[in-house]
Amino acid sequence: MTLSNTIKALALGAAVALPGAAWSQDTITLRATANSNENDEDYDGLVVFKNYVENASNGAIEVEMFIGTQLCSAPEECIQGVADGSIDIYISTSSGLASAFPYVQIFDLPYLMSDDRIAEEVLTSTGLTDDLRRRILTDSGDTVRLMTIGNTGGWRSFANTERRVQGPADLEGMKLRTVVADLPQELVQALGASPTPIAWPELFTSLQTGVVEGTANGITDIMSMKFPEAGLQYLTLDGHSYMGALWIMNNARFQELSDEQKRVVVDGFAALQQATFASPKRKSIDAYEEFTAGGGDIYVPSPEEKQAFQDAAQPVYEWFTETVDGGDEILETFRAAIAEAEESVNARRDAEMQ
Repeated sequence: MTLSNTIKALALGAAVALPGAAWSQDTITLRATANSNENDEDYDGLVVFKNYVENASNGAIEVEMFIGTQLCSAPEECIQGVADGSIDIYISTSSGLASAFPYVQIFDLPYLMSDDRIAEEVLTSTGLTDDLRRRILTDSGDTVRLMTIGNTGGWRSFANTERRVQGPADLEGMKLRTVVADLPQELVQALGASPTPIAWPELFTSLQTGVVEGTANGITDIMSMKFPEAGLQYLTLDGHSYMGALWIMNNARFQELSDEQKRVVVDGFAALQQATFASPKRKSIDAYEEFTAGGGDIYVPSPEEKQAFQDAAQPVYEWFTETVDGGDEILETFRAAIAEAEESVNARRDAEMQ
């Protein structure tokens, strides 16, 4: 038996093993979109989701993937599509969802989660995702349902065309690209740089022509978009924010499913989440090697330098709690989830080191 056939057999075996599953003869089609490309973690996650759901439902649920802007382009348009049911599933960054649900910008607050293991524990084993799901359902009038939160590119770090950045002083006056959302602009200002909102497709040309001199992205995005060819040569691994990927679904569509079908879908999103956790870890290996091979400079801040970044970023937390409705409450919830995750992970680390 070939590897491909073995995988298919295992997937079908899992589907047959579902207790009490009685599938309808009518195929349910879920339309899922990601405004990315086939090199992206979002695509990897959707492939895993599609394969799991279609096999585990014995073909009763079909997933149609739309990669790019076939169904929608701007986040606001895509979110509205999910709300009105023209799109079943959509993935967005926290910045993309911020216009509709400002509190999801907690993932853009800098220097709160320390590493992948803590971030993944926060998203899988604390009540944070459930809390956000309830908030989004309420604020959308029960139309938009948060299904899971994965990752889309690792950790966001500062990169530029001009010089090595070892602390906030090195960013002074630098024109840094941001998304349109307010919080990333507040962070850039707090660090002494000049925020310049630029659409993602325009960033390469903007770096090349000097409209901006830097950006904040993960290494996989930097290399997939070929930014070094536009002059981006300096990368500082400050890892100021976890690039959370929020997967939302039309709630009415989800509620139409039988209990067996709901189980398949939520298990499919759990598989998707794990795939997006793993994808940037693997892809970043080659991406870092390619960056340095092309003459790129990678700098890892010392603990003291990292603290200097954190100290300079403090005004961002004040902005969040004062500007975002319920910001103080959701930030407290986020910090509590991080503390819970740290306690759990550190206890396991201690046990693993015995």
